[in-house]
Amino acid sequence: MDINLSEMSVPELRRLQGRLETEIRRRDETARRDVLKQFKKIAAEHGVSIDDVLADGPAKSAPKAAPKSRKKAASPTKGKRVPMKYRHPDDPKSGWTGRGRKPRWVEAWLGEGKSLDELLIK
Repeated sequence: MDINLSEMSVPELRRLQGRLETEIRRRDETARRDVLKQFKKIAAEHGVSIDDVLADGPAKSAPKAAPKSRKKAASPTKGKRVPMKYRHPDDPKSGWTGRGRKPRWVEAWLGEGKSLDELLIK
């Protein structure tokens, strides 16, 4: 069956589109029913009901677990220490990575009109 779409009018194309959508829905439903029949047959062969299989649990009497929430995958750098980028001028043990909120000593340093570049660890 060859159909030349370029020769069809817009109303003819819309009718064809409707027929196509109907046929696709019909085939999807048929496929779904066939798969469900197969699942029921396999479940019966194993001595369980399809409801037990679909419940994703060992038995109906067991309490169902709460649905898992979708969480974002953790960043590969999560939990890794970031090296210090800036060092306190008077206390070499204190430093700042340059991430997050500025420590008070950095704020004070900048408040005195000094440059952040002077605190860089080289």
